[in-house]
Amino acid sequence: MISIVIAEDQTMMRSALTSLLELEDDLTVCAGVSRGDDVAAAVREHKPDIALVDIEMPGKSGLDAIADIRRESPGTAVVIVTTFGRAGYLRRAMDAGARGFLVKDNPVEELAASIRRVVAGETVIDQLLAAQALSAGENPLSDREVDVLAASDGGIPISEIAQKLHLSTATVRNYLSAAIGKLGARNRAEALTLARRSGWV
Repeated sequence: MISIVIAEDQTMMRSALTSLLELEDDLTVCAGVSRGDDVAAAVREHKPDIALVDIEMPGKSGLDAIADIRRESPGTAVVIVTTFGRAGYLRRAMDAGARGFLVKDNPVEELAASIRRVVAGETVIDQLLAAQALSAGENPLSDREVDVLAASDGGIPISEIAQKLHLSTATVRNYLSAAIGKLGARNRAEALTLARRSGWV
């Protein structure tokens, strides 16, 4: 049997995925969690073959949870299953060590087949999204620019961003200015919107 942990914040979606996957003779769902910061504990306890992880969850994003999963159970393969089919998300997931990236509107039969392929050692990526990722190019932002831009959400003062990230206010201004310029945005709010739309933040 292929054992699975599901991390999905929407209760109805998590229950539906569990029920549909349990109909397969060779698949079993051993746990489900609704928060990104609960995934590590579930994986540590159950040591599943597969962790099916959504991206946008409370506590911690699915992309950030990949490192936790790999640390707690190196033998568990991570498959991102999300509504947000963005090229930047795909790149970030693969860079973090995910073995699959699928969008939720695919039939459950395809999900089951993809799980089997990942367990067999393959990497499985939604084909349309893979093509978009190739055409989108690399993220133009540095890791620090991403951090500063993300921390600017809600228009919080530069002094607070600096304190939160342990940087000087001048450094924060420089990173924000660089990010705005690279994205061709008019201000930091527009830069953050553009970066999120591409999945870079």
